[in-house]
Formats: sequence, C-alpha cells, structure tokens
Amino acid sequence: MTHELKQIIQGYLNARHLGLDCVLATVVDLDGSSYRRPGVRMLINEHGHMTGAVSGGCVEKEILKQSGTVFKTGVSKMMTYDGRYRLGCEGTLYILIEKFCPSQDMITTFEEILESRNTFIIKSQYSREQGENAELGSYFDFGSQGAFAFSGREYRIKGKELKVFEQQLNPCFHLLIIGAEHDASQLSLMAASLGWDVTVVVSPSSPQVLTDFPGSQKLEKTNPGELNLDLIDHNTAVVLMTHSYVKDLEYLFHLIKSQPCYIGLLGPSNRRERMLNDLIEKFPSINEEIFDVMFGPAGLNIGAETPQEIALSICSEILSITRGQEPKSLKDKIGRIHLNTKL
Repeated sequence: MTHELKQIIQGYLNARHLGLDCVLATVVDLDGSSYRRPGVRMLINEHGHMTGAVSGGCVEKEILKQSGTVFKTGVSKMMTYDGRYRLGCEGTLYILIEKFCPSQDMITTFEEILESRNTFIIKSQYSREQGENAELGSYFDFGSQGAFAFSGREYRIKGKELKVFEQQLNPCFHLLIIGAEHDASQLSLMAASLGWDVTVVVSPSSPQVLTDFPGSQKLEKTNPGELNLDLIDHNTAVVLMTHSYVKDLEYLFHLIKSQPCYIGLLGPSNRRERMLNDLIEKFPSINEEIFDVMFGPAGLNIGAETPQEIALSICSEILSITRGQEPKSLKDKIGRIHLNTKL
C-alpha cells in the first residue's frame, strides 16, 4: 500500500500547485468481507478528481458525495457503506473522511523515509458512529523522525473514547532487473504497474538509458563484481536476464553476498543446474539457504510465451512467494480470499 500512498502524496502536490483543497478517505474498519481491506485510501480534490480507490467503483461515488461537507467546513466525518446488496462483498465499510493538507516538513520526511527504505506507521482515530466529529483524524508516525497530522496540525492523541486504526507500512517492494534486452523492458513495465520500485542493471558499455525501461526508477551501469549490494535488502527480488550464461553467473557469484527474498534465473532447468553446480564449485562452503530463494526457470507455469506474458509469470511467482501463498485458482481456495495473506 506504500506505493498507493506515494501516488496520493503526488496527487496532493499536483492539487496544491493548482490551488485546490483536498480530502482523504480511509477505510478504517470493516464488518464482513470487502473488495479492499482497511488501510486503503483515496484522495479527492475540490474539483472531484480522485487519486486511488477504496473499492471497485460504487463506494467512490458515495464518498465523493459525502466529502462535500468536509470541503465546506474542514470537519472530519465518518460514513458507513453497506455493500451486501451493492458490492456483492457482504461487508460494511467504515470510512473516515478528513481534510488532507500535510506540511512541507511531513512531505520531506516522507520522501526521506522512502529513500532510506524504512517502515512507518499511520494512526487513524475514528468512531463507528456516522457523522461529523472534529476529534477524528489521522497521523503519520515516523518514529525518531517525528509525527505529523494529515491536516497539518500538531500531532496529538485525542479523545480516549475514539477507536484507533494503526497500520504499519513497509518500503515499496523492490525489483532489481539485471539485463538490457526487450524482455527486461517488459518486466520493468509490469513490475511498475504493481507499484514496485524498479532498478535495472546493465553493463557499463550498454547504450541503454533509463527511458528504455518504462517504469524503472534507477539505471545502474556496472560490472558484476562492482554491483552495489546496498541496493538489495530482504524486500528485494532479483531477476538475472542478461541472456549470457557467463554474465549471469558472474552476477550470481556477487549476489550471494546479499540477502534478497528472490533470485530468478532465466532459461531452462538444465541451465539452472549447471549454474548452481558452478556456484558450488567456486564456493564449496556456501550457505545453502541461498538456494531457497533461487528460482529457475523463473515464473509460474501459466503457459507464458511472449515477453509480456513471461513478465506476468515472473511477477506472479514473486508475489506468491513474498505473500506466502501457494498459487491456485481462487475457486479452489477454502475460506476468505485475504485470510492470512501478508501485505
């Protein structure tokens, strides 16, 4: 959800540049099931333009209608939405609508948190009772870097009778693509559409520029042994796709010093076995845990053939692994769709 919040902040900055006020709608509680879970948000500017969504479309129209009083008075309000007969989700949403005008200090700190890839918390004080309530509101808690109210006011805990929805937000998921061919470009585009931060690594002699990889935030031109491993953390997946066995192996030799959550190897299974054998031969005392995050051929078996389909297959595998889910048709899943799914 962090990537959605990035879009909301950008939407606010765009509106501020035009001199437009904004309100933010947050799903803070839920009875039953819903299209999205608590913590999803949507920004609305005073011209009615929306950034983000909290459901499939029906709820948004009602939120837009309800937001009118918040624009007019600046007083936060709660609304409920019973989706049992309109959404088909058999749930009731509790939605906090509040003025959104964060301070520049908050925006600067938010950007620093994203850059340093740290977690942060959002706390929303709410009531399950519908109507206006000046005590309602949300706050960013950046730990040692401070706390900031969404409304730009001083951060403070209010009425004890209010409920608190607390949400920890992790850094945006990071995909490191090593390769410069057309399929790398398609994988970058697919990953960006999922809200992932994308870094592409190519050789120093490569003619490619950042714009050759739609959706990517960084382009690193480096030799395998010089790759900056600080780019890789536990929330990073790596896909080796140089289409050169030697280059892939050289990068792999260097990557074992890091701890990504996923390493995807392009090519058939016998290529993977050869690569792993060469890896063990060079590093006989290698920590075998690294093999648990290596996947080759990369991707799920969905019949992918085109570069776009292969990108979908790889992203799907990464998502299933990071969410701790075994891929299957939802019709075969027993119980709620989102139960025990990691964010």
